[in-house]
Parts: sequence; C-alpha cells; structure tokens
Amino acid sequence: MLDSLRTRYHAAVRRVRRFERREIRDFRRWIEHTSNLIHLSVLLLIPLLIALVTAISNSVDVLPFVLFPPLASGTFTLFADPEGTYASPTKFVGGLTVGALCGTAAIWFGLHTALRDPLGSSQLLVSPAEAALAIFLTGGATWALDFEEPSAFSTALLALIAPAFTSPAGINEFLVDFVGSVFVASVIVASAFHVWREQFYERRSRYLYQSTKGDDHVLVPMRGERARSAAMFGARLAAAHDAGKVVLLDVIDEDDVEKAEQTMQVPTDESETELVGSGTARDVESEEVRVAEEAAKQLEAEADRIETKVGVPCQVVVVGDGTDLPRTVLKTARETNCDLIVTPYEEEKGTLSSFVRELLRSNIDTVAFRSADSSRERWKRTLVPVRRAGDTAHAMIEFARRVSGRSGRVSVCTCIDREDERRATETTLANLVEAFEGSFETRVSRSSIESFLEANDEYYDLTVMGASTDRSAASRFVSPPTFERLHDLDCDVAIVHRG
Repeated sequence: MLDSLRTRYHAAVRRVRRFERREIRDFRRWIEHTSNLIHLSVLLLIPLLIALVTAISNSVDVLPFVLFPPLASGTFTLFADPEGTYASPTKFVGGLTVGALCGTAAIWFGLHTALRDPLGSSQLLVSPAEAALAIFLTGGATWALDFEEPSAFSTALLALIAPAFTSPAGINEFLVDFVGSVFVASVIVASAFHVWREQFYERRSRYLYQSTKGDDHVLVPMRGERARSAAMFGARLAAAHDAGKVVLLDVIDEDDVEKAEQTMQVPTDESETELVGSGTARDVESEEVRVAEEAAKQLEAEADRIETKVGVPCQVVVVGDGTDLPRTVLKTARETNCDLIVTPYEEEKGTLSSFVRELLRSNIDTVAFRSADSSRERWKRTLVPVRRAGDTAHAMIEFARRVSGRSGRVSVCTCIDREDERRATETTLANLVEAFEGSFETRVSRSSIESFLEANDEYYDLTVMGASTDRSAASRFVSPPTFERLHDLDCDVAIVHRG
C-alpha cells in the first residue's frame, strides 16, 4: 500500500514538473514578442515608479501630489515606445522642467499685468490669457531646445492651478518648490527608464531569446550528395559561439552492408563458390565493421577539412542502427549533447522526404539545408523572410547573423497585402532586428513572397525561412509552407524549425 502511494506521489510530481516546464517554455516564447515585453514592463514598472515617487513625496513633503498625473502619462510615453521620438531621458526631464518654468513665467507675467483677471470676474481661478501664454511659451521653448515632450504642456498648465499668489514675492518660493519638484521627480523616472532600456531592453536577446544562447552544438547527418555543404553550414553556425562544436553522423544500415558485399570479389570456380557460401555470421559482422571503418574514415577527412577552414571542433559518430533513421538521429543528438540538427534537404516524389519531415516535427531545433551550389562555403549576403514576430523569427535572424559574420549583410523582409499595413510592419521589423548586434536591412514588399524571393534570389547567397511547424495542419493544407512552393531559387535555402 505504501509503495503504491509513493508511486502515485512521484507520478503526480512528475506531471506537475512537466506542466511547469511547459508553462515556462510558453511564457518564454510569449515574452520574446517585443510588444508583449513592453506591455508587461509598463504594467509592472510604472506602478512601482509612481509608488516610489509617492513615498518620497510623503516623506520629504517636496513633491506635490498634483504633479503625478503628467508624470504618470510621461512615464508611459517613455516605456511604451522605448525607441520612439519621445523616448529620451534628456527630453523627458528637460520638457517637464521647461513646461514648469513656462507656467511659472505665465503666472509672473499675469501678476505684473492685467492678464490675471481680464474678464473682471473674482471667481475666475485660472486666467485664459495666462493659460494661452503658458502653452505658447512652452511650445516655443521646447521647440527651440528640442525638448518637445507632450507632458511639458501638462506641467505648464499645472502651474496655473497651484495655490493662488497675491503678490509677486510668492513667485520665488513657488519657483523653487514647484519647478524643483518637477525636476526631481522627472530625474527619478528618467534614471529608472535609462537603466531599464540600456541594461535590459536593448539586451533582451541575451536574456530572453533562447536562440541566442543555445544551438551551438550541431549534429549533421551526412546523407546525400549535398551533405558536405550542410556540414559546412552547420560549422559556420557553431563557430559563432566559443563553446560550439560539430558532430558528423553516419548511420550504417543493411543497404550499406549489402552494397559493400556486392563489391567483394566474385567467385570464379566451384571451390570458391563453396568457400564463399560457407561464410558464418562472423563474416557478416566483419563486413559491418569494415563498412563502419570506411564511413568513419570519410567522416574524419571531412572533419579535418571543417576544423581547418572554420576552426570549430568536429567529432565523428558512426552508428549501426538504421531501422528507424529519424529516431536514431534524434537519439544520437541527445547522447552527444547536440541542441541543433542540420540535415541536408531531401525530397521523395516531389515532396519533402519522410526523414526530414520527422526531424522537423521533433522537439529539437532543426535546419533543413537545401544547397543550390555545392561549392559555396561562405554566406555573406543573407535574406530572412519573416511572417510575424516570435521565437522562430528570432532564431532565423540569429542564424543568418551567425553565418554572415561581422562583414556580412542580413536583410529581413516581410510581404504585405495592403499599403495600410506598411507602417505597422516596419515597426515590427525594427523591433525584430534592433535586439541583435550588427547592421541589418529591413524591406517591406507588396508582392507575394514567392514573387519577391524569385526576383531577389540572385542578390543573396542564402535565404533563411521558417518551416511553419507552429501552424495547424489545416492551415498548412490551405497554404503550404513557402519552402514547399519554391524549388528553383538560385541561392541556398535554410529551413528553420524550433523544437
């Protein structure tokens, strides 16, 4: 009874842990979207900042609470668009402070002229002329100083509803209290925003994007005529990280052994026929060993070539279990601690081979590499067509950046259906590339993705596109993945699947 309860307990714990890992993985993918990250930061950070300013105001009696509405709206403007026109700590502090100074100047001018109550009404608390003057001075000053900030106009008008001043002498005290409070509060917010943007937001690819951390141990199944190109591509990916390595894999199956047996010397007389026919199981085993040794020798030659040209460590693995090839490859990847598989692209009867298809359905990151030029070993000009933001797009851009190197060029593009989608799409592309180091080109086209790629393939060495494995089967049936509709591109193609 006790053993049964213990077994059930451990099974429940395992289910809970699997659920937690799945939820954490889904949250990581969700927060990789820049818009989600910004909304979450706004939701969490702005309340904390306002709470901090409120606590300071309550303790030192310097910051008037009436200042908080424009401060909160200005803080939202900063965090909601970290790379926008108003996302400048200097403009934020300068704009709010200049607005407070201009509002104070309008009060001072009203006290020294007839503007204080031009309508002759004793119940009028704020003079329309002073309000107009405050806005005019703020607009001119922020324009001249390049401090254009929406919240500056709020602080300018805020000065007009401060406690009434019956004499010009009160202006000096008001100037110190109000303008000083605006400056101190805005400096606190701007400092927090600067630290958040410089130390976290602009480095989010390092902290949040899984594609920039892993995929540095690459397994390459050496299959087909273009296996050497796939191996070199995998080596370029691995070489971008100091801990990178490449594992070349060859699987020996029964077909390989039979082919090797057919190359043996054919018997010429009856005695030789009897000798060959009386072979034992050990002869078959020795033939398998000979085939494995020959495969290992070829892989070692390729490994030496990769290490010499790329400078990345390269290992060789030959296995003999070929009954279920995709499962064998995935098992080998886990045993050799590889987190990325780069396999040559294969087709069967005009469609994707079952071997590649199974790898693209696995929980290990996989790249199916289709080579148009087997002699190409460097990819300096890379095109990355993306459908939407997300972890797959980040992985594609990261892979393109790795193989292109510091001197290469990476272009990220999206095709749109309507012109009114252009501005939002440009913003999406900007958010995608700004998280990565290096220079990028972004392109938005009104043509279809097929037409765009066919018109531009000659200008690039490599196109990196998604495998669309995150889409439903119905979606893939209605609109097949792009790589399945393109077969005649002049450049190499890397098809990326996120496990």
